Amino acid sequence: MRRRDDTAFVRFVDDRSTQLLRMAYLLSGDQHLAEELVQETLERVYVRWGRLRQGQEMAYARRVLTNLRTDRWRRVRREVVTDELPESAAASRDSTADRDLLLRALGTLADREREIVVLRYYCDQSENSVAECLGISTGTVKSTASRALAKLRTQLDRPEVTR
Repeated sequence: MRRRDDTAFVRFVDDRSTQLLRMAYLLSGDQHLAEELVQETLERVYVRWGRLRQGQEMAYARRVLTNLRTDRWRRVRREVVTDELPESAAASRDSTADRDLLLRALGTLADREREIVVLRYYCDQSENSVAECLGISTGTVKSTASRALAKLRTQLDRPEVTR
């Protein structure tokens, strides 16, 4: 990679690493895992930097991050299914409690549902962009997003959960 490309990559990292870290955290639900995912994503983006079309770097980074998260999930799969629901957040109207409630609700979604919700609504991507990023059809994005949002509404509207 030439010096000019290094400068552009450093600028990309400075501008986009926070956004990638937030996305990774929403996908994984774990701060340390999110940091690892971003680090590995940036490493892979760096390797391909000279071959990426200008303006497509972030799309490539999002796709790499999503694929890395999926790969790790497939390797680990430590989900334990129980009949008991986790305790709800303490009654509070502050944004921290609301954010915690939303993060826990996101954590109850299947990985594919969470990926679609995060890419579609947090990253503000179009349905076509999400479909391309995940390698699925637009119809799958629409139906999965609809089911995931219905699950989130159910979780967030439960009477025992006070916001």
